[in-house]
Amino acid sequence: MQRPESVSVVVPVFRNAYGPLVHDAMIAPFPARSADDHKFGGMRGAVIAAEALERLLQAHAGVIAAVIVEPLVQGASGMRFYHPEYLRRARELCTRHGVLLIADEIMTGFGRTGTLFACGQAAIAPDLMCLSKGITGGYLPLSCVLATDDVYAAFYDDDVTRGFLHSHSYTGNALACRAALAVLDIIRDDDVIAVNRAKSQRWSTLAEPLAAHPRVRGFRQRGMIVAFNVDEARDGLANRFAAEALRREIVLRPIGSTVYFMPPYTLTDDEFAFLVERTLEVVDAA
Repeated sequence: MQRPESVSVVVPVFRNAYGPLVHDAMIAPFPARSADDHKFGGMRGAVIAAEALERLLQAHAGVIAAVIVEPLVQGASGMRFYHPEYLRRARELCTRHGVLLIADEIMTGFGRTGTLFACGQAAIAPDLMCLSKGITGGYLPLSCVLATDDVYAAFYDDDVTRGFLHSHSYTGNALACRAALAVLDIIRDDDVIAVNRAKSQRWSTLAEPLAAHPRVRGFRQRGMIVAFNVDEARDGLANRFAAEALRREIVLRPIGSTVYFMPPYTLTDDEFAFLVERTLEVVDAA
């Protein structure tokens, strides 16, 4: 299968080990005009990428089953942000071409980007939504896939051979599900989304010295995600950065030259200020 045009970043460490075992996939261009556009999620980049997605869907009509996206933030490729307009256009294109839209909200869901789900910022609903991590507040492992009524109905039948029978031994684990219900109650009763929005605004102010550091490039924030790139003086920045951070009593796990904060929602302003202060020391030392 011939690959279409693409400017997406492929991280070999996440792909090479399993590459021979999986089907080749088409990679649509990331919604950015240039290598730097992802920092701020520009509208023009979203429009250009949506036009490329439309060409791809037209060229491979009847072959493409689904479009998979991480809404608003592409994580493992370097915390790359993009504009909600791309999601709105992708939803319209998938509907028009009879293709499923799958949203991977494992990282972005449950308030991480400023809304309960990142898709909400584009006012769209995917056909399938993948959830995990935040659904139990990190206390127990649990994942689920939400589906539209149309997808659900495709497998609902008195004939057992029509059913989607795949499962595993821990499906519906009662303790994990109970933890998830407790977390959902807290999100609702404590108005966590509104609290997070106010906190993220304060954190943006607290992080200004870090954004202004001469070695920091592309400082960016979306909700409770803060990321930036560090100019590399020599190879191996990620390992050096992580080691220097541990020596200063903080835990950071850079992706290449990209450093990011995804702290728990319970982090206080004083603790975030401490994180910024020590990270500034690491940027100087690493």
